[in-house]
Amino acid sequence: MIQTTEVGPIDYLVVEFPSDTKSFTGAMAEELASLVARGLVRVLDLLVIEKNESGDIEVFEYEDLDQPALAVLGGKMAEILALEDLENLAAAVNPGSAAGVIVWENAWATPFAVAARESGGQLVAQGRIPTQAIIATLESDLTEGE
Repeated sequence: MIQTTEVGPIDYLVVEFPSDTKSFTGAMAEELASLVARGLVRVLDLLVIEKNESGDIEVFEYEDLDQPALAVLGGKMAEILALEDLENLAAAVNPGSAAGVIVWENAWATPFAVAARESGGQLVAQGRIPTQAIIATLESDLTEGE
């Protein structure tokens, strides 16, 4: 279980799969396993949501995904997502699609987060810049520089 005094920043993402794919591919599972094995992330929850055309959802835990690479996760997850969380996340998924949901701790940042808390600091803002926005900005800068 997670020691609450030693927790780094926690993130989540929802990855919608192409319509002909309903699960993590081998490459996705292997990369996630590599991040865990290198101590960069600690997976707290991992599942797949399938949403039918009517909007009903079915949830599959990582143990049901038949990806041998994910064995590295065995028994180490907090499984923190509640039914209400899953329903909220499923709202982002198109009907007739499936999506992988990952909640992870940025283990690489844990020592910094602990030091900040021990120094009396507290997190007052956190955010993400969408990757697509950064790519668009970089591409725009490249074309302007030509």
